[in-house]
Amino acid sequence: MQTIADLIQRHPDASDAIGAPGRDWMTYGDLKTLSENVRKALRAAGIGASDRVAIVLPNGPEMAAAFITVAQSATTAPLNPAYKEDEFAFYLEDLKARAIIVEAGYDGPALAAANRFGLVVLALTATEPAGSFTLSTTTTDPVADSTPTADDIALILHTSGTTSRPKIVPLLQSNVAASAVHIRDSLALTADDRCLNVMPLFHIHGLVAAVSASLSAGASISCAPGFDALKFFGWLDEVDPTWYTAVPTMHQAILARAGRNADIIKKARLRFLRTSSSSLPGPVMTQLAETFGAPVVEAYGMTEAAHQMCCNPIEPGRQKPGAVGLPAGPEVRIAHEVENRLIDGVGEIAISGPNVTPGYEGNPEANEKNFFEANGKRWFRTGDQGAFDADGYLSLTGRLKEIINRGGEKISPLEVDGVLSDHPAVAQCVTFAIPHDKLGEEVGAAVVLKEGQSATDRDIRDFASQQLAAFKVPRKILILDEIPKGATGKLQRIGLAEKLGLG
Repeated sequence: MQTIADLIQRHPDASDAIGAPGRDWMTYGDLKTLSENVRKALRAAGIGASDRVAIVLPNGPEMAAAFITVAQSATTAPLNPAYKEDEFAFYLEDLKARAIIVEAGYDGPALAAANRFGLVVLALTATEPAGSFTLSTTTTDPVADSTPTADDIALILHTSGTTSRPKIVPLLQSNVAASAVHIRDSLALTADDRCLNVMPLFHIHGLVAAVSASLSAGASISCAPGFDALKFFGWLDEVDPTWYTAVPTMHQAILARAGRNADIIKKARLRFLRTSSSSLPGPVMTQLAETFGAPVVEAYGMTEAAHQMCCNPIEPGRQKPGAVGLPAGPEVRIAHEVENRLIDGVGEIAISGPNVTPGYEGNPEANEKNFFEANGKRWFRTGDQGAFDADGYLSLTGRLKEIINRGGEKISPLEVDGVLSDHPAVAQCVTFAIPHDKLGEEVGAAVVLKEGQSATDRDIRDFASQQLAAFKVPRKILILDEIPKGATGKLQRIGLAEKLGLG
Protein backbone atom coordinates (compact mmCIF):
# COMPACT_ATOMS: atom_id res chain seq x y z
CA MET A 1 0.00 0.00 0.00
CA GLN A 2 1.44 3.33 -1.08
CA THR A 3 -1.34 5.86 -0.48
CA ILE A 4 -4.18 6.50 1.96
CA ALA A 5 -6.66 5.69 -0.81
CA ASP A 6 -5.08 2.23 -1.02
CA LEU A 7 -5.94 1.60 2.64
CA ILE A 8 -9.71 1.54 2.04
CA GLN A 9 -10.26 0.57 -1.59
CA ARG A 10 -10.12 -3.23 -1.32
CA HIS A 11 -12.58 -3.67 1.57
CA PRO A 12 -16.21 -4.80 1.03
CA ASP A 13 -18.61 -1.88 0.60
CA ALA A 14 -21.12 -3.31 3.09
CA SER A 15 -18.63 -3.61 6.00
CA ASP A 16 -18.74 -1.15 8.90
CA ALA A 17 -15.95 1.43 8.80
CA ILE A 18 -16.49 4.48 11.05
CA GLY A 19 -18.96 4.91 13.87
CA ALA A 20 -19.56 6.64 17.18
CA PRO A 21 -21.38 5.83 20.42
CA GLY A 22 -25.12 6.27 19.90
CA ARG A 23 -24.94 6.55 16.09
CA ASP A 24 -25.28 4.30 13.05
CA TRP A 25 -22.22 3.00 11.21
CA MET A 26 -20.69 4.44 8.07
CA THR A 27 -19.78 1.57 5.72
CA TYR A 28 -16.69 1.32 3.53
CA GLY A 29 -18.98 1.98 0.56
CA ASP A 30 -20.17 5.18 2.24
CA LEU A 31 -16.57 6.17 2.94
CA LYS A 32 -15.51 5.63 -0.68
CA THR A 33 -18.45 7.71 -1.91
CA LEU A 34 -17.68 10.45 0.60
CA SER A 35 -14.05 10.48 -0.58
CA GLU A 36 -15.22 11.17 -4.14
CA ASN A 37 -17.60 13.92 -3.01
CA VAL A 38 -14.91 15.60 -0.91
CA ARG A 39 -12.49 15.61 -3.82
CA LYS A 40 -15.09 17.23 -6.07
CA ALA A 41 -15.86 19.86 -3.43
CA LEU A 42 -12.17 20.66 -2.92
CA ARG A 43 -11.43 20.93 -6.63
CA ALA A 44 -14.49 23.15 -7.18
CA ALA A 45 -13.18 25.47 -4.46
CA GLY A 46 -9.76 25.68 -6.08
CA ILE A 47 -7.95 23.21 -3.81
CA GLY A 48 -5.46 21.05 -5.69
CA ALA A 49 -3.61 17.87 -4.71
CA SER A 50 -0.63 19.75 -3.24
CA ASP A 51 -2.63 22.40 -1.37
CA ARG A 52 -2.79 22.32 2.41
CA VAL A 53 -6.10 22.07 4.21
CA ALA A 54 -6.27 22.80 7.93
CA ILE A 55 -8.94 20.81 9.77
CA VAL A 56 -10.36 22.24 13.00
CA LEU A 57 -13.12 19.94 14.24
CA PRO A 58 -14.14 18.36 17.53
CA ASN A 59 -13.05 14.79 18.19
CA GLY A 60 -15.44 12.28 16.70
CA PRO A 61 -16.36 10.40 13.53
CA GLU A 62 -16.57 13.49 11.32
CA MET A 63 -12.99 14.43 12.25
CA ALA A 64 -11.81 10.90 11.43
CA ALA A 65 -13.67 10.86 8.12
CA ALA A 66 -12.49 14.37 7.21
CA PHE A 67 -8.88 13.34 7.70
CA ILE A 68 -9.20 10.15 5.65
CA THR A 69 -11.16 11.73 2.80
CA VAL A 70 -9.27 15.03 2.50
CA ALA A 71 -5.92 13.20 2.67
CA GLN A 72 -6.89 11.32 -0.51
CA SER A 73 -7.17 14.63 -2.38
CA ALA A 74 -4.87 17.18 -0.68
CA THR A 75 -2.51 17.68 2.26
CA THR A 76 -4.21 17.58 5.67
CA ALA A 77 -3.19 19.72 8.63
CA PRO A 78 -5.32 18.81 11.68
CA LEU A 79 -5.13 21.44 14.44
CA ASN A 80 -6.10 21.38 18.11
CA PRO A 81 -9.53 23.07 18.34
CA ALA A 82 -8.59 24.42 21.78
CA TYR A 83 -6.02 26.86 20.34
CA LYS A 84 -6.48 30.61 20.74
CA GLU A 85 -6.65 32.96 17.75
CA ASP A 86 -2.95 33.89 17.78
CA GLU A 87 -1.99 30.21 18.02
CA PHE A 88 -4.17 29.38 15.04
CA ALA A 89 -2.67 32.30 13.16
CA PHE A 90 0.86 31.05 13.84
CA TYR A 91 0.14 27.51 12.68
CA LEU A 92 -1.93 28.49 9.63
CA GLU A 93 0.76 30.86 8.42
CA ASP A 94 3.63 28.50 9.27
CA LEU A 95 1.93 25.61 7.44
CA LYS A 96 1.08 27.79 4.43
CA ALA A 97 -2.52 26.59 4.61
CA ARG A 98 -4.67 27.25 1.55
CA ALA A 99 -8.01 26.34 3.14
CA ILE A 100 -9.61 25.46 6.45
CA ILE A 101 -12.45 23.10 7.37
CA VAL A 102 -14.65 24.07 10.34
CA GLU A 103 -18.14 23.07 11.48
CA ALA A 104 -21.03 24.89 9.83
CA GLY A 105 -22.05 27.80 12.06
CA TYR A 106 -18.64 27.95 13.76
CA ASP A 107 -17.57 31.51 14.59
CA GLY A 108 -14.55 30.92 16.81
CA PRO A 109 -10.86 31.85 16.85
CA ALA A 110 -9.84 29.49 14.04
CA LEU A 111 -12.17 31.30 11.64
CA ALA A 112 -10.90 34.71 12.75
CA ALA A 113 -7.32 33.55 12.14
CA ALA A 114 -8.21 32.05 8.76
CA ASN A 115 -9.80 35.32 7.68
CA ARG A 116 -6.56 37.17 8.45
CA PHE A 117 -4.90 35.25 5.62
CA GLY A 118 -7.83 35.01 3.22
CA LEU A 119 -8.08 31.22 3.43
CA VAL A 120 -10.81 29.33 1.64
CA VAL A 121 -13.32 28.41 4.37
CA LEU A 122 -15.11 25.08 3.96
CA ALA A 123 -18.09 24.56 6.27
CA LEU A 124 -18.73 20.97 7.32
CA THR A 125 -22.31 19.89 8.01
CA ALA A 126 -22.59 16.50 9.71
CA THR A 127 -25.23 14.10 8.36
CA GLU A 128 -26.08 10.47 9.05
CA PRO A 129 -24.63 7.91 9.49
CA ALA A 130 -21.69 8.72 11.77
CA GLY A 131 -18.81 10.34 9.89
CA SER A 132 -20.94 11.48 6.96
CA PHE A 133 -20.86 15.17 6.03
CA THR A 134 -21.19 17.73 3.28
CA LEU A 135 -18.79 20.60 2.56
CA SER A 136 -19.92 24.05 1.42
CA THR A 137 -18.07 27.25 0.62
CA THR A 138 -18.64 30.62 -0.99
CA THR A 139 -15.42 30.21 -3.01
CA THR A 140 -15.75 28.99 -6.59
CA ASP A 141 -12.47 28.64 -8.46
CA PRO A 142 -12.35 25.21 -10.14
CA VAL A 143 -9.01 23.50 -10.72
CA ALA A 144 -8.16 20.42 -12.74
CA ASP A 145 -8.56 17.12 -10.93
CA SER A 146 -5.51 15.14 -9.93
CA THR A 147 -4.74 12.39 -7.45
CA PRO A 148 -1.91 12.50 -4.89
CA THR A 149 0.87 9.97 -5.44
CA ALA A 150 2.94 8.03 -2.91
CA ASP A 151 5.52 10.84 -2.81
CA ASP A 152 3.03 13.64 -2.13
CA ILE A 153 2.50 14.97 1.40
CA ALA A 154 -0.60 13.51 3.06
CA LEU A 155 -0.30 14.89 6.57
CA ILE A 156 1.59 17.78 8.06
CA LEU A 157 2.00 18.27 11.80
CA HIS A 158 4.13 20.30 14.17
CA THR A 159 6.37 18.82 16.83
CA SER A 160 5.38 19.76 20.36
CA GLY A 161 8.01 22.48 20.60
CA THR A 162 8.62 22.17 24.37
CA THR A 163 12.04 23.80 24.20
CA SER A 164 12.08 25.67 20.90
CA ARG A 165 9.97 26.79 17.97
CA PRO A 166 7.81 23.85 16.79
CA LYS A 167 9.24 22.08 13.74
CA ILE A 168 7.08 21.18 10.73
CA VAL A 169 6.92 17.44 10.04
CA PRO A 170 5.63 16.53 6.55
CA LEU A 171 4.51 12.90 6.20
CA LEU A 172 4.16 11.48 2.72
CA GLN A 173 1.28 9.32 1.53
CA SER A 174 3.72 6.41 1.58
CA ASN A 175 4.84 7.22 5.15
CA VAL A 176 1.28 7.14 6.53
CA ALA A 177 0.31 4.04 4.54
CA ALA A 178 3.45 2.18 5.64
CA SER A 179 2.90 3.02 9.29
CA ALA A 180 -0.75 1.97 9.16
CA VAL A 181 0.28 -1.41 7.74
CA HIS A 182 3.08 -1.80 10.33
CA ILE A 183 0.59 -1.24 13.17
CA ARG A 184 -2.03 -3.48 11.57
CA ASP A 185 0.48 -6.31 11.27
CA SER A 186 2.02 -5.91 14.73
CA LEU A 187 -1.45 -6.03 16.33
CA ALA A 188 -2.70 -8.78 13.98
CA LEU A 189 -5.75 -6.65 13.14
CA THR A 190 -8.43 -8.19 10.93
CA ALA A 191 -11.82 -7.15 9.60
CA ASP A 192 -13.36 -8.66 12.74
CA ASP A 193 -11.65 -6.12 15.01
CA ARG A 194 -13.29 -2.99 16.35
CA CYS A 195 -11.38 -0.11 17.93
CA LEU A 196 -12.78 2.36 20.46
CA ASN A 197 -10.88 5.60 19.85
CA VAL A 198 -10.51 8.05 22.73
CA MET A 199 -7.34 9.73 21.42
CA PRO A 200 -7.43 13.27 20.00
CA LEU A 201 -7.51 13.25 16.22
CA PHE A 202 -5.19 16.21 15.76
CA HIS A 203 -2.35 13.98 16.97
CA ILE A 204 -0.40 11.20 15.19
CA HIS A 205 -1.36 8.51 17.72
CA GLY A 206 -5.10 8.69 17.05
CA LEU A 207 -4.85 9.48 13.34
CA VAL A 208 -2.57 6.58 12.45
CA ALA A 209 -2.65 3.95 15.23
CA ALA A 210 -6.41 4.04 15.74
CA VAL A 211 -7.98 5.30 12.50
CA SER A 212 -5.57 4.49 9.65
CA ALA A 213 -4.43 1.11 11.00
CA SER A 214 -8.04 0.00 11.56
CA LEU A 215 -9.07 1.02 8.05
CA SER A 216 -6.04 -0.73 6.52
CA ALA A 217 -7.35 -3.99 8.04
CA GLY A 218 -10.94 -3.47 6.90
CA ALA A 219 -11.84 -3.21 10.57
CA SER A 220 -14.27 -0.78 12.22
CA ILE A 221 -13.52 2.14 14.51
CA SER A 222 -15.90 3.92 16.87
CA CYS A 223 -14.78 7.49 17.55
CA ALA A 224 -15.72 8.91 20.94
CA PRO A 225 -15.89 12.70 21.41
CA GLY A 226 -12.60 12.62 23.33
CA PHE A 227 -11.49 10.88 26.50
CA ASP A 228 -13.86 10.94 29.46
CA ALA A 229 -13.15 8.53 32.32
CA LEU A 230 -16.75 8.88 33.53
CA LYS A 231 -18.15 7.79 30.16
CA PHE A 232 -15.50 5.29 29.12
CA PHE A 233 -17.16 2.18 30.54
CA GLY A 234 -20.52 3.11 29.05
CA TRP A 235 -18.82 3.37 25.65
CA LEU A 236 -17.02 0.08 26.26
CA ASP A 237 -20.35 -1.60 26.94
CA GLU A 238 -22.16 -0.07 23.94
CA VAL A 239 -19.42 -0.22 21.29
CA ASP A 240 -18.14 -3.69 22.29
CA PRO A 241 -14.62 -3.11 20.95
CA THR A 242 -11.87 -5.71 20.62
CA TRP A 243 -9.22 -3.09 21.55
CA TYR A 244 -8.53 0.50 22.41
CA THR A 245 -5.37 2.60 22.42
CA ALA A 246 -4.55 5.38 24.89
CA VAL A 247 -1.77 7.22 26.69
CA PRO A 248 -0.72 6.15 30.21
CA THR A 249 -2.64 8.90 32.02
CA MET A 250 -5.85 7.69 30.36
CA HIS A 251 -5.16 4.07 31.31
CA GLN A 252 -4.56 5.15 34.91
CA ALA A 253 -7.86 7.06 34.99
CA ILE A 254 -9.65 3.99 33.59
CA LEU A 255 -8.05 1.77 36.25
CA ALA A 256 -9.22 4.15 38.97
CA ARG A 257 -12.85 3.51 37.96
CA ALA A 258 -12.53 -0.17 37.07
CA GLY A 259 -13.71 -1.46 40.43
CA ARG A 260 -17.17 0.06 40.11
CA ASN A 261 -17.53 -1.24 36.53
CA ALA A 262 -16.64 -4.89 37.11
CA ASP A 263 -19.78 -6.18 35.35
CA ILE A 264 -18.98 -4.29 32.13
CA ILE A 265 -15.36 -5.47 32.24
CA LYS A 266 -16.49 -9.08 32.74
CA LYS A 267 -18.51 -9.14 29.52
CA ALA A 268 -16.10 -7.02 27.45
CA ARG A 269 -14.45 -8.80 24.52
CA LEU A 270 -11.17 -6.87 24.55
CA ARG A 271 -8.50 -8.86 22.74
CA PHE A 272 -5.77 -6.47 23.92
CA LEU A 273 -5.17 -2.94 25.20
CA ARG A 274 -2.59 -0.71 23.51
CA THR A 275 -0.57 2.06 25.12
CA SER A 276 1.80 4.57 23.51
CA SER A 277 3.05 8.20 23.38
CA SER A 278 4.83 7.99 26.76
CA SER A 279 6.17 5.20 28.95
CA LEU A 280 3.66 3.12 30.91
CA PRO A 281 4.94 2.24 34.40
CA GLY A 282 5.40 -1.52 34.79
CA PRO A 283 3.01 -1.85 37.76
CA VAL A 284 0.26 -0.10 35.78
CA MET A 285 0.73 -2.50 32.86
CA THR A 286 0.45 -5.48 35.19
CA GLN A 287 -2.65 -4.12 36.91
CA LEU A 288 -4.35 -3.33 33.59
CA ALA A 289 -3.70 -6.84 32.28
CA GLU A 290 -5.07 -8.41 35.46
CA THR A 291 -8.12 -6.13 35.52
CA PHE A 292 -9.19 -6.68 31.90
CA GLY A 293 -7.86 -10.21 31.44
CA ALA A 294 -6.13 -9.16 28.23
CA PRO A 295 -2.54 -8.36 27.25
CA VAL A 296 -1.40 -4.73 27.42
CA VAL A 297 0.71 -3.95 24.36
CA GLU A 298 3.08 -1.02 24.81
CA ALA A 299 4.32 0.63 21.62
CA TYR A 300 6.83 3.37 20.92
CA GLY A 301 6.07 6.08 18.41
CA MET A 302 6.63 9.67 17.40
CA THR A 303 5.39 12.13 14.80
CA GLU A 304 8.52 11.92 12.65
CA ALA A 305 7.96 8.17 12.24
CA ALA A 306 4.27 8.54 11.33
CA HIS A 307 3.82 7.07 14.81
CA GLN A 308 5.01 3.49 15.45
CA MET A 309 8.65 2.39 15.70
CA CYS A 310 8.55 -0.50 18.20
CA CYS A 311 5.79 -2.63 19.67
CA ASN A 312 5.55 -5.40 22.24
CA PRO A 313 4.37 -8.70 20.71
CA ILE A 314 0.62 -9.24 20.68
CA GLU A 315 0.80 -12.84 21.91
CA PRO A 316 -0.23 -13.14 25.58
CA GLY A 317 2.72 -13.42 27.95
CA ARG A 318 5.30 -11.89 25.59
CA GLN A 319 4.86 -8.30 26.76
CA LYS A 320 7.71 -6.95 28.88
CA PRO A 321 6.71 -4.31 31.44
CA GLY A 322 9.07 -1.35 31.16
CA ALA A 323 10.06 -2.17 27.55
CA VAL A 324 8.60 -0.56 24.44
CA GLY A 325 8.95 -3.78 22.49
CA LEU A 326 10.64 -5.08 19.36
CA PRO A 327 11.23 -3.09 16.16
CA ALA A 328 7.84 -3.04 14.43
CA GLY A 329 8.17 -1.36 11.05
CA PRO A 330 11.35 0.67 10.65
CA GLU A 331 14.82 -0.61 11.42
CA VAL A 332 15.75 0.53 14.94
CA ARG A 333 19.35 0.87 16.13
CA ILE A 334 21.41 2.66 18.77
CA ALA A 335 23.52 5.63 17.63
CA HIS A 336 26.41 7.41 19.31
CA GLU A 337 24.99 10.50 20.99
CA VAL A 338 27.56 12.83 19.38
CA GLU A 339 29.17 11.02 16.46
CA ASN A 340 27.27 9.93 13.36
CA ARG A 341 27.69 6.18 13.77
CA LEU A 342 25.78 3.18 15.09
CA ILE A 343 26.90 1.47 18.30
CA ASP A 344 25.98 -1.29 20.73
CA GLY A 345 24.88 -0.60 24.31
CA VAL A 346 23.22 2.57 25.59
CA GLY A 347 22.86 5.55 23.27
CA GLU A 348 20.47 7.55 21.14
CA ILE A 349 17.75 5.59 19.37
CA ALA A 350 17.83 5.97 15.59
CA ILE A 351 15.40 4.71 12.94
CA SER A 352 15.37 4.12 9.20
CA GLY A 353 12.41 2.97 7.15
CA PRO A 354 9.47 3.72 4.83
CA ASN A 355 7.39 5.40 7.56
CA VAL A 356 10.06 8.02 8.43
CA THR A 357 9.55 11.63 7.33
CA PRO A 358 11.86 12.77 4.53
CA GLY A 359 12.88 15.70 6.76
CA TYR A 360 11.69 18.79 8.58
CA GLU A 361 10.26 21.46 6.31
CA GLY A 362 12.24 24.67 5.92
CA ASN A 363 14.68 23.76 8.68
CA PRO A 364 18.07 22.68 7.28
CA GLU A 365 19.70 23.14 10.68
CA ALA A 366 17.34 20.63 12.32
CA ASN A 367 17.80 18.20 9.42
CA GLU A 368 21.57 18.44 9.73
CA LYS A 369 21.33 17.73 13.45
CA ASN A 370 18.75 14.92 13.33
CA PHE A 371 19.57 12.93 10.17
CA PHE A 372 22.78 11.11 9.27
CA GLU A 373 24.10 8.46 6.90
CA ALA A 374 25.52 5.17 8.17
CA ASN A 375 25.73 1.60 6.87
CA GLY A 376 24.39 2.77 3.53
CA LYS A 377 21.14 4.10 5.01
CA ARG A 378 19.67 7.40 6.16
CA TRP A 379 18.94 7.47 9.91
CA PHE A 380 16.79 9.75 12.02
CA ARG A 381 17.84 10.57 15.59
CA THR A 382 14.80 10.28 17.85
CA GLY A 383 16.21 12.27 20.78
CA ASP A 384 15.46 9.30 23.04
CA GLN A 385 18.10 7.37 24.95
CA GLY A 386 17.81 3.62 25.35
CA ALA A 387 19.20 0.14 24.82
CA PHE A 388 18.20 -3.34 23.65
CA ASP A 389 18.19 -6.29 26.01
CA ALA A 390 19.38 -9.81 25.19
CA ASP A 391 15.96 -10.69 23.75
CA GLY A 392 15.94 -7.71 21.39
CA TYR A 393 13.41 -5.64 23.37
CA LEU A 394 14.04 -1.90 23.49
CA SER A 395 13.86 -0.02 26.78
CA LEU A 396 13.94 3.77 27.01
CA THR A 397 16.12 5.57 29.51
CA GLY A 398 14.42 8.88 28.72
CA ARG A 399 14.52 11.86 26.41
CA LEU A 400 18.12 13.03 26.14
CA LYS A 401 16.99 16.55 27.01
CA GLU A 402 14.97 15.17 29.96
CA ILE A 403 17.84 13.23 31.54
CA ILE A 404 18.50 14.86 34.93
CA ASN A 405 22.13 15.91 35.47
CA ARG A 406 22.62 16.14 39.24
CA GLY A 407 26.16 17.35 39.78
CA GLY A 408 27.44 15.08 37.00
CA GLU A 409 25.29 12.09 37.99
CA LYS A 410 22.90 11.27 35.11
CA ILE A 411 19.46 10.14 36.31
CA SER A 412 16.72 8.59 34.16
CA PRO A 413 13.33 10.08 35.13
CA LEU A 414 11.67 6.93 33.79
CA GLU A 415 13.57 4.78 36.28
CA VAL A 416 12.41 6.95 39.18
CA ASP A 417 8.83 6.94 37.79
CA GLY A 418 8.87 3.16 37.82
CA VAL A 419 9.85 3.00 41.48
CA LEU A 420 7.38 5.66 42.63
CA SER A 421 4.58 3.92 40.70
CA ASP A 422 5.17 0.82 42.85
CA HIS A 423 4.07 2.69 45.99
CA PRO A 424 0.60 1.34 46.87
CA ALA A 425 -0.88 4.84 47.30
CA VAL A 426 0.46 6.37 44.06
CA ALA A 427 -1.90 6.63 41.08
CA GLN A 428 0.22 8.87 38.81
CA CYS A 429 3.69 10.34 39.00
CA VAL A 430 6.18 12.23 36.89
CA THR A 431 9.83 12.83 37.72
CA PHE A 432 11.51 16.01 36.47
CA ALA A 433 14.52 18.28 36.91
CA ILE A 434 14.48 21.18 39.35
CA PRO A 435 17.13 23.91 38.87
CA HIS A 436 19.76 23.89 41.65
CA ASP A 437 22.36 26.59 42.27
CA LYS A 438 25.22 24.18 43.15
CA LEU A 439 24.36 20.86 41.48
CA GLY A 440 22.84 22.33 38.33
CA GLU A 441 19.76 20.12 38.63
CA GLU A 442 18.02 18.27 41.42
CA VAL A 443 15.42 15.49 41.25
CA GLY A 444 11.77 16.41 41.77
CA ALA A 445 8.54 14.47 41.40
CA ALA A 446 4.85 15.27 41.21
CA VAL A 447 2.45 12.65 42.50
CA VAL A 448 -1.31 12.05 42.44
CA LEU A 449 -2.60 9.62 45.08
CA LYS A 450 -5.18 6.89 44.50
CA GLU A 451 -8.71 7.68 45.56
CA GLY A 452 -9.15 6.86 49.25
CA GLN A 453 -5.40 6.41 49.84
CA SER A 454 -3.10 8.63 51.88
CA ALA A 455 0.66 9.13 51.99
CA THR A 456 3.00 12.00 52.80
CA ASP A 457 5.89 13.19 50.72
CA ARG A 458 8.16 11.71 53.39
CA ASP A 459 6.44 8.31 53.09
CA ILE A 460 7.05 8.28 49.35
CA ARG A 461 10.67 9.41 49.68
CA ASP A 462 11.37 6.70 52.27
CA PHE A 463 9.81 4.12 49.93
CA ALA A 464 11.95 5.32 47.01
CA SER A 465 15.13 5.31 49.09
CA GLN A 466 14.73 1.58 49.67
CA GLN A 467 15.07 0.91 45.94
CA LEU A 468 17.11 3.80 44.54
CA ALA A 469 20.61 5.10 45.13
CA ALA A 470 20.52 8.18 47.33
CA PHE A 471 21.32 10.60 44.49
CA LYS A 472 18.28 9.36 42.49
CA VAL A 473 15.74 9.84 45.29
CA PRO A 474 13.57 12.95 44.65
CA ARG A 475 14.50 15.75 47.03
CA LYS A 476 11.17 17.42 46.42
CA ILE A 477 7.88 15.54 46.07
CA LEU A 478 4.68 17.47 45.42
CA ILE A 479 1.38 15.72 46.08
CA LEU A 480 -1.17 17.20 43.68
CA ASP A 481 -4.81 16.69 42.74
CA GLU A 482 -3.78 16.71 39.09
CA ILE A 483 -0.49 16.85 37.21
CA PRO A 484 -0.35 19.40 34.35
CA LYS A 485 -0.58 17.64 30.97
CA GLY A 486 -0.11 18.52 27.34
CA ALA A 487 -2.92 18.70 24.77
CA THR A 488 -2.78 14.96 24.07
CA GLY A 489 -2.87 13.91 27.71
CA LYS A 490 0.86 13.27 28.01
CA LEU A 491 2.67 14.27 31.19
CA GLN A 492 5.25 16.94 30.38
CA ARG A 493 8.59 16.89 32.20
CA ILE A 494 10.25 19.80 30.48
CA GLY A 495 9.20 23.09 32.03
CA LEU A 496 7.23 21.37 34.81
CA ALA A 497 9.39 22.80 37.58
CA GLU A 498 8.62 26.30 36.38
CA LYS A 499 4.89 25.54 36.04
CA LEU A 500 4.84 24.30 39.63
CA GLY A 501 6.71 27.34 40.94
CA LEU A 502 9.99 25.51 41.50
CA GLY A 503 12.04 27.16 38.76
